[in-house]
Amino acid sequence: MIYIIIGIIIILLIFWAERGFIKSSTMELLRESGLKNILNLNFFYMYIYARWTDKYLAIARRLLPKNKGNTRISDKYHAKVLTPQLAKKIIKINKAIPLRDLEKIIPYPTARKIVLANPIDIVVIECPCRASSPQPCQPSMVCMVIGKPFTDFMLEHNPKKSKRLTQEEALELLETVHSKGCVHSAFFKESCLDRFYVICNCCKCCCLGLEAMVKHGIPMMASSGFIGKIDEKSCVHCGICQKKCPFEAINDSCEIIPEKCMGCGVCVSFCEKSAITLERDEAKGIPLDVRNL
Repeated sequence: MIYIIIGIIIILLIFWAERGFIKSSTMELLRESGLKNILNLNFFYMYIYARWTDKYLAIARRLLPKNKGNTRISDKYHAKVLTPQLAKKIIKINKAIPLRDLEKIIPYPTARKIVLANPIDIVVIECPCRASSPQPCQPSMVCMVIGKPFTDFMLEHNPKKSKRLTQEEALELLETVHSKGCVHSAFFKESCLDRFYVICNCCKCCCLGLEAMVKHGIPMMASSGFIGKIDEKSCVHCGICQKKCPFEAINDSCEIIPEKCMGCGVCVSFCEKSAITLERDEAKGIPLDVRNL
């Protein structure tokens, strides 16, 4: 009986939030969530997070200092760092990707699934981290929601802050943000159907995930599976790579700090002497390469 009451309350709250008419994308999200996620309140949590993400993250930003070193947060919400090449492979995928156990790729106990349909559905939205930042970077429309029903939900509920992208437009956006030093990351969230749902293009000055990891020691991001390597003969110690590294993984001597390097490739792009490369490191986990799943 208690679960029936909870379910009715959730439906009424959504009915009220959508001003008397439940949108089609909300109904699709309800259907895909299933009874379990409705009764355990995961759906309601997902609805709030997806519809008012910027406000949600603004509150989370204020709570971060109180959660310093909290490893439990990453069990519910985390990302896999992507090299530019891996991010492009996801966008270019032209076949269905079924649910898979990604334990070797995502070293967390929840959210290890990927659902990609053919053709891939992509919607760019305003980055909620930048929207909640006191001094946001530009451009702000940089987060790419991947796959239904999330894409339809964002378009229907936030039409002024979302736009459908073609595959070519998504690839162009990846190039643009990478040239600005952003980190590509595939985010997973327990309440978002336990699966990959967005490619974020994170800047170190606004991104809440990077702030949580670098400043507060919360393991929000898993390595891409690669690590940076600096050729000492080619390196001129200009220090650009150190300034650009979003994970503070390069020291004053222009040396890679292995335990901090997440293999994002930002340093590679900004090295004018081509002295830095990315190499596979088994200790860093397996890359999220959808073509090989």
